Amino acid sequence: MDQKEKTKEKPEAFRAQKGMHDMLPADEPYWEKIETAARSLARAYNFGSIETPIMEDAALYNKTSGEESDVVEKEMYTLRTKGGDVLALRPEYTPGICRAYIEHGMSRLAQPQRLFYVGPVFRHDRPQLGRYRQFTQIGYEILGGQNDAIYDAEIITIIANLLAELKIKNPILKINSIGDRVCRPNYKRQLQNYYRNYEKELCEDCVRRLKTNPLKLLDCKQPQCQPFKEKAPNFLDKLCSVCKAHFRATLEYLEEVGISYEVDPRLVRGLDYYNRTVFEFFADGKEEEIGALGGGGRYDYLMEMIGGHATPALGGALGVERIIAVMQAKGIVPPARSPKKVFLAHAGALAKKNAFSLREELRKSGICVTEALARESLGAQLKVADKEGIGLALILGQKEIYEHSVILRDLGAGTQESVLVAKVVDEIKKRLKA
Repeated sequence: MDQKEKTKEKPEAFRAQKGMHDMLPADEPYWEKIETAARSLARAYNFGSIETPIMEDAALYNKTSGEESDVVEKEMYTLRTKGGDVLALRPEYTPGICRAYIEHGMSRLAQPQRLFYVGPVFRHDRPQLGRYRQFTQIGYEILGGQNDAIYDAEIITIIANLLAELKIKNPILKINSIGDRVCRPNYKRQLQNYYRNYEKELCEDCVRRLKTNPLKLLDCKQPQCQPFKEKAPNFLDKLCSVCKAHFRATLEYLEEVGISYEVDPRLVRGLDYYNRTVFEFFADGKEEEIGALGGGGRYDYLMEMIGGHATPALGGALGVERIIAVMQAKGIVPPARSPKKVFLAHAGALAKKNAFSLREELRKSGICVTEALARESLGAQLKVADKEGIGLALILGQKEIYEHSVILRDLGAGTQESVLVAKVVDEIKKRLKA
């Protein structure tokens, strides 16, 4: 062999892209518990499932989320198709759901429409604990109907109930009202006048946003900008009477069902389409480490932004990976799904063929079967059963084939008996039930 071939390096192993991650079988109990609980609540509150495409026209997010929002400006994945269209991997669900609501004439259905979703979203964010560039969102949206504060409270209540179902105790709910088209312009002017006094000390993004979208100054996470947020004008003092009444009613509904909250006048969320109620949930003691578990708010103007009619709407979403990070940090371990299984083993080539067909018959009868049919040694197969902690085994040999029977062995007690294949399903079910 040539010396160069001997010293040839192995190809570099592929790894998941930065900020992307694999969901492994060990993670399944968390994912199953969260999604099952979320879907159960969706049914209980009469939410129907919706799924929109992973890719949408990039302009959909530019118009709704705001071209200067971090999501659009820094985090959105875009691509140009061969036909010249500019598409974006969805950085969030809400604009796509509103597009679907308009496109499919859902305003003609019974109002409001309650919609539930779970699926992947994509943001070129800085990866950290519970935060990925591909992550999964669970969300609830209420579209249409009346502009009633009871719906704001309903969305918040569902999310609080989901966290309770997942044993995440004492979550912190922060809530605020950011007004509407009537009272917000006046507040923006006051905010600009206040921040102009500190313009030279602001971060580069805030200097730019001071001129274009001053509300974003309250959402800045840069340390140098934090002191100025504390003394900024209070939005709640500038609300019009209608927005004040709406916010007060929302809080009263939450109090009615025993949900505690913290009014945070600096909370504005990072997207342009919100108005009136905005909120975020944090895990107690994990706010700085993990950030918000989820949040949402009202977006009564979003439909108009994309060509629809004025439509009251609101929603809230949670990040599954962040929830899992909190559950793991708090030692919350969901029970693994462990259906009772039987182990199917064979002795000999002919028995192996018959075992293959017997396995399918057992599964069609609702019996969970595991096996190691590729191993030829009966002893090696039974070692697999032992490692998996399975107590009941079916053993098929040449003698059993001719007798139309199978050996049923109790691996714990070491006892066994021969059972006719025609009766084996009933016998297994009786043993597993016992």
